[in-house]
Amino acid sequence: MAVIKATDAEFQQLLQENEKVVVKYYADWCGNCRLFSPKFKRLSDQEGNEQVVFLDVNAENSPEARKAANVTNLPFFAVFRNGELVDTVAASKEDAVASLIEKIR
Repeated sequence: MAVIKATDAEFQQLLQENEKVVVKYYADWCGNCRLFSPKFKRLSDQEGNEQVVFLDVNAENSPEARKAANVTNLPFFAVFRNGELVDTVAASKEDAVASLIEKIR
């Protein structure tokens, strides 16, 4: 599944329309965020994640989306179920994000 770039304008609507959502918060200046992008795409394509929507949110340009997950540093990942925040992790390790996704699968 494709990773969807979302701004504040679409964020709440995407959370409401999709049962399971994982969000990667990033910034253009964040090297670790850029390095994680191919891993995030790989996770989105992984078997078992077909029902999970993957969002990329620029934390600097989307303050409302950032507040929804209490983003503290970057890259930062959050999982939502039925529009409600389930858990978060600030990490650059693929296995940490995979474990986070398991919480909503």
